[in-house]
Amino acid sequence: MQIKIMPKKKCLSAGRGPLIVFLCQMISAVEVPLDLVQPPTITQQSPKDYIIDPRENIVIQCEAKGKPPPSFSWTRNGTHFDIDKDPLVTMNPGSGTLVINIMSEGKAETYEGVYQCTARNERGAAISNNIVIRPSRSPLWTKEKLEPMILRNGQPLVLPCRPPIGLPPPIIFWMDNSFQRLPQSERVSQGLNGDLYFSNVLPEDTREDYICYARFNHTQTIQQKQPISVKVISVDELNDTIAANLSDTEFYSAKPSRERPPTFLTPEGNASHKEELRGNVLSLECIAEGLPTPIIHWIKEDGTLPINRTFYKNFRKTLQIIHVSEADSGKYQCIAKNALGVIHHTISVTVKAAPYWIMAPRNLVLSPGEDGSLICRPNGNPKPKISWLTNGVPIEIASDDPSRKIDGDTIIFSNVQERSSAVYQCNASNEYGYLLANAFVNVLAEPPRILTPANTLYQVIANRPALLDCAFFGSPLPTVEWFKGAKGSALREDIYVLHENGTLEIPVAQKDSTGTYTCVARNKLGVAKNEARLEIKDPTRIIKQPEYAVVQRGGTVSFECKVKHDHTLIPTIMWLKDNRELPDDRRFTVDKDHLEVADVGDDDGGTYTCVANTTLDNVSASAVLSVVAPTPTPAPIYDVPNPPFDLELTNHLNKSVQLSWTPGDDNNSPITILDIHFAHYSGIKGSWRHKINIDNSDRTLKSKYLNITFLVSKAASHFENKPKKKRAYHMCGLLNFPEPDKKSPRLWKGLGSEPILVITWKPLNGFESNGPGLQYKVSWRQKDGDDEWTSVVVANVSKYIVSGTPTFVPYLIKVQALNDVGFAPEPAVVMGHSGEDLPMVAPGNVRVNVVNSTLAEVHWDPVPLKSIRGHLQGYRIYYWKAQSLSERSKRHIEKKILTFQGSKTHGMLPGLEPFSHYTVNVRVVNGKGEGPASPDRVFNTPEGVPSAPSSLKVVNPTLDSLTLEWDPPSHPNGILTEYTLKYQPINSTHELGPLVDLKIPANKTRWILKNLNFSTRYKFYFYAQTSAGSGSQITEEAVTTVDEAGIPPPDVGAGKGKEEWRKKIVNGSGNFFGLKGLMPGTAYKVGIGAEGNSGFVSSEDVFETGPAMASRQVDIATQGWFIGLMCAVALLILILLIVCFIRRNKGGKYPVKEKEDAHADPEIQPMKEDDGTFGEYSDAEDHKPLKKGSRTPSDRTVKKEDSDDSLVDYGEGVNGQFNEDGSFIGQYSGKKEKEPAEGNESSEAPSPVNAMNSFV
Repeated sequence: MQIKIMPKKKCLSAGRGPLIVFLCQMISAVEVPLDLVQPPTITQQSPKDYIIDPRENIVIQCEAKGKPPPSFSWTRNGTHFDIDKDPLVTMNPGSGTLVINIMSEGKAETYEGVYQCTARNERGAAISNNIVIRPSRSPLWTKEKLEPMILRNGQPLVLPCRPPIGLPPPIIFWMDNSFQRLPQSERVSQGLNGDLYFSNVLPEDTREDYICYARFNHTQTIQQKQPISVKVISVDELNDTIAANLSDTEFYSAKPSRERPPTFLTPEGNASHKEELRGNVLSLECIAEGLPTPIIHWIKEDGTLPINRTFYKNFRKTLQIIHVSEADSGKYQCIAKNALGVIHHTISVTVKAAPYWIMAPRNLVLSPGEDGSLICRPNGNPKPKISWLTNGVPIEIASDDPSRKIDGDTIIFSNVQERSSAVYQCNASNEYGYLLANAFVNVLAEPPRILTPANTLYQVIANRPALLDCAFFGSPLPTVEWFKGAKGSALREDIYVLHENGTLEIPVAQKDSTGTYTCVARNKLGVAKNEARLEIKDPTRIIKQPEYAVVQRGGTVSFECKVKHDHTLIPTIMWLKDNRELPDDRRFTVDKDHLEVADVGDDDGGTYTCVANTTLDNVSASAVLSVVAPTPTPAPIYDVPNPPFDLELTNHLNKSVQLSWTPGDDNNSPITILDIHFAHYSGIKGSWRHKINIDNSDRTLKSKYLNITFLVSKAASHFENKPKKKRAYHMCGLLNFPEPDKKSPRLWKGLGSEPILVITWKPLNGFESNGPGLQYKVSWRQKDGDDEWTSVVVANVSKYIVSGTPTFVPYLIKVQALNDVGFAPEPAVVMGHSGEDLPMVAPGNVRVNVVNSTLAEVHWDPVPLKSIRGHLQGYRIYYWKAQSLSERSKRHIEKKILTFQGSKTHGMLPGLEPFSHYTVNVRVVNGKGEGPASPDRVFNTPEGVPSAPSSLKVVNPTLDSLTLEWDPPSHPNGILTEYTLKYQPINSTHELGPLVDLKIPANKTRWILKNLNFSTRYKFYFYAQTSAGSGSQITEEAVTTVDEAGIPPPDVGAGKGKEEWRKKIVNGSGNFFGLKGLMPGTAYKVGIGAEGNSGFVSSEDVFETGPAMASRQVDIATQGWFIGLMCAVALLILILLIVCFIRRNKGGKYPVKEKEDAHADPEIQPMKEDDGTFGEYSDAEDHKPLKKGSRTPSDRTVKKEDSDDSLVDYGEGVNGQFNEDGSFIGQYSGKKEKEPAEGNESSEAPSPVNAMNSFV
């Protein structure tokens, strides 16, 4: 048996046994589940060279994971950085990220320096890179006095820029006062240093606003240099200027600038040296002056310039080589040439290299007693120096570990024990930079565990690959084995592929691949199993495709798209127009499998595509809609003229004949046109092929070498009469003298398939041949060559094949007709091409711009037309996901293809997966096929929001706590930063209580909530977060328990008869089922059976329900709320009794009160006793505030009428006052006057009774 293993970098054992793979320990970095003890791992940190914006707070990132969760500390400039002593510095909780608040106070320059983060737990310490913090700077230009420059026409000129030194360096450009960029050319251009170079000046260069600008992108500022004035004058103007300033005895004469050979403005001399780092862009520059303007060329003395990485900028004055490597070292020569001479400059290029990884150390998980090694293998120029650290301390001064041995770039471990766990750092450095890598050694003894969810259902379309996951972990590393079927038959065919992460691949899944598969992981500590179900579905097909349609403007058209699919899948039909969504227009109606477009307009023409999608596959079909003009509205009907009659042919000459006839009746509609139809006589009825229109007075028609038949008809002013063959004269051999052809055939095209050229044309008909012996002279020659025309005369055919032509070469082609009399006029020449071949060159300079976590834009340089070797059809992008950055193991690669028509040099890649590693290449396509692929470009998509956690369970409920357990999201789409748990109580009326928000570290999968209320239902909302944001949430509900009552233990099964089995059919994809309605304290027997293709299997077990739970018994007489309520009732009764007593005494003091009662104003009549209220007590005053001492206005001022000295407070009404004789009459007023309302002020004076009324 042959077993395919992908990839091959693994140890395996193959034979006649089951499909099994033994993975080597050093395959790849190991991901330890977060619930197991492990040393810290740095997951996120700021860049090494961190330039900050001095206007914003400084955030220095440091994130790490580990078990137990690590603690963080920082060093600054090599010494401990105590953040507690600096009030502006804080550390994010559960993280090592520093936030320095300089927006409120402080300066960014104060915190410049080199920072390093350390994450530490009981298993070791990991360290970050040295993070150099520097604030960006955008200094102003130094003030300088710039004198105007006056030059003679043709002289060279350099305008200096000399921008201020900023951090990072600014971008330089030249503009005028109107902020318009100055035009540049081969004569005038900007150098790499920012200066503006003129090879020779012209009068149009005269201006006063040459301004150099420096743009500092980091701070979004632009600095401006003082304008430079340049004046270019001719020789005559210069002589006049000089003569005006000289005395009569002096003499001076300026001479015109002569043409001169080139001279380099930059660089100086004949040779120079350039040093560049590996991976950067090498930029070489040569700018020359001369008259006329020199032209620059580049060569490499000891080799050729790399085709796909070489670019010319600045009118070929700058040579750029991207992704430079050590192989690009050498001598480069720039050549400046004009009509008067040639000069050379040689630039010696040396490519150095900062350290880069050949093999970086990877995390190592070993079981006690095992051996292993860490390898740190960098490269660079010069050779990097390697140093090892353990837990952030140089290994030379670290505590000794007998299990390790250092051998250069390798640390060898033997017979490791738990104390050997640590984090090792490898530092590789040279004069151009350094690399720092953390790798831990974690000594664990763990039985196998399978990380893939159990009983996963996989659904795959037939004849496509099927991938069954089995992610696993264990220490020692387990072996993985796959079985199929309930009886445990091992996989023995050679159609299976086992990936290194345990995934089983069926390259071409068939219907018989359906079934249950079991993954088994074993090591010496145990065995773990997991089952997966595979279902194979029928592919979706379009059995009735939309068809090509032609419809008139204003009409209605319908497209049909019938789909056949697997009965278990639900398809969705989507219609597209020109590969875009349908317009948002009511004229477009989609109904099941039909698309109808009403009131069709010209814009509705195009390609309509029906796309049928299911959860597993999709298919599409397209049709073209053509919109035409509507049929003209029929003209008014008139009587048609009668056909002419008495046709007669006379005056038979060599080249003419006279046709005469008698017109028919015009039927009251004037005759405007006479149609004469004639054709070569073939003896076939209805073979009228030619027509001329003449007026009523013309009677002569010239003919050619023909046997002809004439037919005459008439047309009135409103219609055309149908031809009616009244009389016809068949004249055979009418003209006996042929002549040469007057017309050459219409040449269609010249195409070929290597190595031939196929020439086709439209042959002439008998009428056009003008005589017997029709033939064609076919001529051709290469368009770009000096060859003479090659000609051949062929018979009356429409195609000729030229063999032995080169690949895709343009040809000039002409086809000339001839007959027995002679040649037709010289035909027009058309261009065609010989046969195509596959393109030779791949697109160059492929660049990827990641737009967001699911979209990227690819750019490339076009392929030279000569290398395409055919008609350019477009460019094709191949891209695939190599692996997810959150999953270290490799996965099955599925390549995707996008084709972009024509000469486009960029395209979008949609539908990418967040936080993933992608590879892309580009190929050019012609009519023959694809060319070679460009070098693979890799890019990473940023993090996205995660999916919902895979599961959320509430276990172990108690009186005041609940335990939550969950599985991480199946698609984390990044590095999980934390979980968010929100929960709130739900009362008996299903109302939600206050929401509690809780943050949980990302490495947790279990959390205990304490201090909850007993016998209370809670609702939980749970979701994960990455740096991109929060993902979808999962919800769950659970109830805390009540107090246990003293219930005696049940008498299990005593005196009870045997009950019948109760059955319940459940979903086969689940792994649990809740039994309801059971009796407390009772023993039950439960059986579980499963039936599949292999038969029926079952198992039984016995369990006992727990004791009954009694609700909490409370003595109400001892409850505080009950006591308080009784006290409140007693107090209320006491107050009412006091009110009654006061009111009764009050009525006795004032006899006039009885009169008031007898003759009371109806508006203030007290309520009747049968109303159940007291005399002057009103509910309307219950909420009126006390007027005295009870409140003050909102502005804290006391109104005059509210003074404590006012006697109004002692009167019955608010307006009570003394009359003229000093007596107090407010108490005896028969009618109360209403005072203007002020806020919520009471309309009564606050007598004690009223005060009590208000209080009550």
